[in-house]
Amino acid sequence: MNKYDIIVVGAGHAGIEAAVSAAKMGAKVLIFVIKIETIGVMSCNPTVGGPAKGHLAREIDALGGQIGKVADISGIQFRMLNQKKGPAVWAPRSQNDREIYSQTMRLILEEQDNLEIKESIIDELLLSSDKKHILGVRSQLGENYFAPKVILANGTFLKGRVHVGDVNFSSGRAGEPAAKMLSNSLLKAGLKLARFKTGTPPRVDIRTANFSKMEEQPGDENPTGFSFYRGIKLKNLVSCWLTFTNPKTHQIISSNLQKSALYGGFIEGIGPRYCPSIEDKIVKFKEKEHHHIFVEPEGINTFEAYVNGISNSLPPQIQKQIVNSIAGLENAKIVRYGYAIEYDYVIPNEIAITMESKKISGLYLAGQINGTSGYEEAAAQGIAAGINAVLSLNKKDPLVFDRSQSYLGVLLDDLVTKGTTEPYRLFTSRAEYRLHLRQDNADDRLMPIGYKLGLVSNERFQRYQNMRNIYERELVFLQKNNTVKSADLKEPTRLINLLKRPNVSFDDLQNYGYKIPTDVTKNIKNRISLEVKYEGYIKRQFADIERFTKMENTKIPNNIDFMKIASIAYEAREKLSKINPTSLGQASRISGVNHTDVTALMIYLKKKKLGDK
Repeated sequence: MNKYDIIVVGAGHAGIEAAVSAAKMGAKVLIFVIKIETIGVMSCNPTVGGPAKGHLAREIDALGGQIGKVADISGIQFRMLNQKKGPAVWAPRSQNDREIYSQTMRLILEEQDNLEIKESIIDELLLSSDKKHILGVRSQLGENYFAPKVILANGTFLKGRVHVGDVNFSSGRAGEPAAKMLSNSLLKAGLKLARFKTGTPPRVDIRTANFSKMEEQPGDENPTGFSFYRGIKLKNLVSCWLTFTNPKTHQIISSNLQKSALYGGFIEGIGPRYCPSIEDKIVKFKEKEHHHIFVEPEGINTFEAYVNGISNSLPPQIQKQIVNSIAGLENAKIVRYGYAIEYDYVIPNEIAITMESKKISGLYLAGQINGTSGYEEAAAQGIAAGINAVLSLNKKDPLVFDRSQSYLGVLLDDLVTKGTTEPYRLFTSRAEYRLHLRQDNADDRLMPIGYKLGLVSNERFQRYQNMRNIYERELVFLQKNNTVKSADLKEPTRLINLLKRPNVSFDDLQNYGYKIPTDVTKNIKNRISLEVKYEGYIKRQFADIERFTKMENTKIPNNIDFMKIASIAYEAREKLSKINPTSLGQASRISGVNHTDVTALMIYLKKKKLGDK
C-alpha cells in the first residue's frame, strides 16, 4: 500500500521546505508535483529577499532550510538594501538565475533521504468518517495515498484562472494545469475558502533594450548572501537597470482600463495592496507622474528580462504599447506577456499557529493557500509546517515561533490572529521588535533550534559556534582595553566606548592601537559594531520583549467558553471564540478585542486559576 508518514502536496517554495525538513527529521515523506520540471520554479520575479523578506530567508536558512542556500548558489547579483537607514531594516536581496534555482531545488529533493517525488494532481482529501482526521489523499488517476499527516502547499493552483484582457482560461500558472477538484474537497471538509488574485509583468528580450537611457544598478562590491557557514562563493554577474513610466505610459493605461481583466469586471479576487498592478498604480496614485521600473535579467544563459513594476492584465497589443512607451524600452520585444491569476485560498483563521487545521487533525496548510504572497513567506510557512508535522507525529510538543524572536513568528501570528483580507506580505513595520530581529543575527536566534531538530549539520553548527567564540573574545577585548595615545583623544579611552561613537567604524579602531585578528570576518565586525552602537536601544527593546513574554506565558485553556465571560464585550467574545487564542498576548492582538477586554479576561483567568505564568 501507498503508506507514508507525511504527504506534501505541491513542490513550490512552501512544499520544498516542508518536505525536506520533515525528511531530515526522519519522517518518510512523499511530495506531489504537477510537473516535475517545475519543482522550485520562480514563477514571478527570480529574486529572493528585500525588506523583511530577506530577514525571513536568513531565518529559514538559520533553521536549516533551503531557500537561502539555493539563492546563494543561483545568485547572479547581490545587494544589501536600505543601508542609508537604520540596521533594523537592512535587507539582503539577490537576483537569481531562474533555471539554476529550479534545477538546484529539484536536485535537493531527489538526493534527500526518506523523500519520494511523484508527478500527479491531487483531487481529494481522504478523511475519517467524522471528517475530523486526515487519512491521506486521492490523485486525479484514482490512486489513494495514506499518511497521518498531510501538508497542502498548492500555491496559486486551486481553481487557478489566468487572465489576459478579456481572455481567460483555467491554469495554475501560465502553461500549467490548475488543480480543479481539490477546492471542492476542502469545502466538503468544512474549510472556508475565498479568492485572491496576483499577477506578473511582461518579459522582454534584453538585447532589444537600450541601457544608455537607464540607470545601472550594480551589485555590492562585497556581496552578502543569505546562507552563512557553508562556504558558498557569491558572484555578481549582471547589473539590473532602472527606468520610469511617464505621462505617455499613464495615458495608454488610462485609455484602456476597461480592456484590463482587473477593471473590465473579469476578476472577482482581491489583489495585493503592496505589490499592485500598473493599472492600480495609475488609478490610485493619479498625482504621480512616473513609477519606478526595474529591468532585471532572468539568468546568465538567457536573454529574457523581467520588467519589474508593470504587472498587468491588459491585452497583448496594449502591453506592447506600454513597454515601448518607457525610456530604454522603445524597441523592446516582449518574450512573454504579463497576466493576472485568480485562485482559491483557505481563510487563515482556519489554522493554528502550528499550521495545522483547527477542524481536521493532521492536515497542515502552508504558503499561498493561506492567503500570503511571496516566495519567502511561503517557504517560512513550509518549514514551520514540516517541523510541526513531524513533532506531532512523534507526539512531541509543537514548535511555536515567537513574534518577539523571529519574523517567522510575526508572519504566523499575524495570519492566525489577524487574518488577511488581501494577499499578505511581510514588512519590517509589522515587527514590534525589529531592532532585535535583524537579518545579521538570525543565526543566534534560530540556528540552535535548527541544530536541535537535526536540520543543521554538525559541521555547519561548529562553524557557527566558532564565529560566536571569536565574537565574544573580541567583544571582551574591546571592553577591557584602552586606546593608545592619539592626537584626537585627550586621554586613553576604552575601545568599546570609542566604537560607540557614530563616526567611528570597527576598522577605524586600528588607528587607536587595536590590531584586528585575521579570524575576525566582515560579518563579525558588523555584528559587534551594531550591538555596541545600538546597545541602549537594544536594552530597551529587551525590556519590551520581557513584558511581551509575560503576556505570552499567560496561557488560555483551549476549552474555555468565552461567550460565558460577561465582563468581556460581546463583540470581543465573538472574536475570541472565532480565533480561540492560546495566550493572553495573542488575545490582545485580535482586532475588536480592546484593552478592557484583555484586562477582564486576565482577571477571569486569575479567579479561575487557569492562567499559567
